[in-house]
Amino acid sequence: MSRESVEPYLSAEIIAARTAELGREITVAGITDQPLVVVCVLKGSVIFFADVVRHIDMPTNLVFLGVASYGASMETSGAVRLTHDLTLDIAGRDVLIVEDIVDTGLTMNYLLRTLGARKPKSLRVCTLLHKPARMRVEVPLDFTGFTIDDVFVVGYGLDYDERYRNLPYIGAMRFQAD
Repeated sequence: MSRESVEPYLSAEIIAARTAELGREITVAGITDQPLVVVCVLKGSVIFFADVVRHIDMPTNLVFLGVASYGASMETSGAVRLTHDLTLDIAGRDVLIVEDIVDTGLTMNYLLRTLGARKPKSLRVCTLLHKPARMRVEVPLDFTGFTIDDVFVVGYGLDYDERYRNLPYIGAMRFQAD
């Protein structure tokens, strides 16, 4: 049996400041003749997504996409599956995928292939966190909030076994034997 605890890793204030900067960066980079399609990858990205889209100063269409690869584990299963599909046709549209964390690259690679097959005009990625130490598949990241060490993080939408998503900051999980 082990006890778990969460130690602060990135404060709510630091996250808020970087999220605002990302929104401005996306605005500057995202010139489009129609609303930008912003895709929220459920569930972990929902809080970051809500915050970053409020800082994007251009017309947007907001859509949701669900994928699963972790379950109740701290390690990805490697098998990515779609749990909720888009409700908007993205063919010929400028699309921005908003993700909570890119670590192995497997989920993002799957999303880029799946959404790319739908023939968008452009397909870009915005991630709050990038953990290069776990990278198995290189994927393009157009907008990155923070590059982090090889720690298991929770909070601000990220979970461990569906818990801790509601923390206003990002914390590092620690496990101690009893």
